[in-house]
Amino acid sequence: MSVIVIEFVTLDGIVSDPDGSAGTPLGGWAFRYGPESVAGDKFRLGRTLDDGVLLLGRATWQLFSRLWPGRDDDFAARMNAVPKLVASRTLTSKETSAWANSQVVDGDLVDTVTSERRDVVVTGSLSVVAQLMAADLVDEYRLLTFPTVLGTGSRLFPAEGHHADLGCVMAEQVGAAVLTCHRRARR
Repeated sequence: MSVIVIEFVTLDGIVSDPDGSAGTPLGGWAFRYGPESVAGDKFRLGRTLDDGVLLLGRATWQLFSRLWPGRDDDFAARMNAVPKLVASRTLTSKETSAWANSQVVDGDLVDTVTSERRDVVVTGSLSVVAQLMAADLVDEYRLLTFPTVLGTGSRLFPAEGHHADLGCVMAEQVGAAVLTCHRRARR
């Protein structure tokens, strides 16, 4: 089992509101570069979505549950079929039934992730990522970095964050962005 974090990120490390759905003044920065940078399986998840589980925070799950069920391309089929764990103290099982294969995390998030046998993919969901980072559970970061400097917003790696030694195992240009994969040595 691996924990894989995927994020849209700016050159200065900001991950806030890449699609503009949160309505922040500088939101939508990733989507200004067109679909070739953001559409489809840009994070090269492939079989990981077929065999793994997606872990989302409440806000990301609510956004995705409005977007993905209405799409019908190959990547959307994978997103709709993958089992989804939702870290939320407010959503109910009835509410999460709105997007197929979704269930609320029952109990402690860190315990849930450490007991998971499948690969866990976390997208967006910065508060979830922060908890997993604090517990030293993140094995891999797949970052789609856009040529934008915002100067303000939430950072993936805050100044008071935790230490991690990673190796870059892949880097490639994807439209206007650069996809990198940083992995730590196996435990």
